This record gives sequence, C-alpha cells and structure tokens, in this order.
Amino acid sequence: MGHDAIHTLDLPKRNATPDGDIADLADREGRLVVTKDVDFLNSHLVGGTPRRLLRVLTGNISNSELLTLFRANIAAIEERFVDSDLIELSADTLVSHPRRP
Repeated sequence: MGHDAIHTLDLPKRNATPDGDIADLADREGRLVVTKDVDFLNSHLVGGTPRRLLRVLTGNISNSELLTLFRANIAAIEERFVDSDLIELSADTLVSHPRRP
C-alpha cells in the first residue's frame, strides 16, 4: 500500500524478537508498530514506547480479510496518525487517541 514495512520474520531473531527490540527499532526508524498484542499497548501507555501504535482488534481473521480491512481504512489511518500516536482498528470501528505530549 506504498509504505515501507518490516515484518518480524525479516528481523534477525524473526518472531522470537523481543517486544522491546521491536519498539526500539520502530522508534529509532520513525516507524509504527502494527500488532494485536496487548503487551505493546501496555508498553505504549505506561512507557511511551513504541511511540506510534496501530492495534488491531479483530481477533482471528484470515490474511485476506485483514488486507481488505486495511485497504478500506488505510486513508483514514494515515490521516489520523497526523494527530494521534495510538489507533485501534476493529472490523467496524477506527478509534484514534490524541498524540501524547
């Protein structure tokens, strides 16, 4: 969809990469973390890292359903990250939270 993305499988430790390392990489390179994992939400809320987080709240859905959801919402997600650092995406809602000071 025109964004430079890195999957955990592309990292040296692959899916065994610790969450802190993923958050550090995202913050260092100005990326955002896309995850279903509540641990990233907790880290973002308590410690401010990762700085930008897109939390997916769909439960288990197929990859094609997930891609369809992203395609339908990508413009709104991009727009909301201008003023937000946390966005939550579900099958029928997109909630953005104001950028933290």
